[in-house]
Amino acid sequence: MRRRLELAVVLAVVLADQVTKQLVAADIGLLHSVTIVPGLLSLTHVRNSREAFGFLNATDFAFKQVVMAVLALAALVGVGFYAAELPLDRRWARVGLALILGGAVGNLVDRARQGYVVDFVDVYWRGWHFWAFNVADAAITVGVAILIADLLWPARPAPAA
Repeated sequence: MRRRLELAVVLAVVLADQVTKQLVAADIGLLHSVTIVPGLLSLTHVRNSREAFGFLNATDFAFKQVVMAVLALAALVGVGFYAAELPLDRRWARVGLALILGGAVGNLVDRARQGYVVDFVDVYWRGWHFWAFNVADAAITVGVAILIADLLWPARPAPAA
C-alpha cells in the first residue's frame, strides 16, 4: 500500500481524538475545569454545538445538523481525493493533509453521533482567553501550518547523479 503514512496519521489522529474526548467526558464534569498550568492551561469540559468558524450559526432550520454533516462529508471527500492525487515525493504535504483529514473525521464522528463536539484544551493568559479546542482541532491547525510551509518552502528536487 503506497499511502500507509497518510493512513497511519489519519487513524492515529482519530483514535487520539476520540480517546481523549471520552476520557474528558468520563472524568471531568460538563463545564468543570482541572488546572494543569496555573494561569495558562486547564482542561475544561465543554460541548461545542456550533458549526466550524460559526458557519450558519445565526440560522436555524429543519435538518440543519444533517445538512452540515453532508457538507462536512463532501469537504472531507474532496480533501481525500486531493490527498490521493499528491505525488509520493510530497511527503510533508501528504502528512499535512492527513492531519487535516484525521481531525475532520474526529470532529465529524462527534457531530454525527451526538450533535456536538467535546472541546477541552483551555488556554488563557491574564485577560486573554483562547477558545477551547480538542485533539482534532489541533491536528487540523498543525496540518494547515504544514501545508502552508510546504507551499512557501517546497522541497528541492534531488540533484541528478
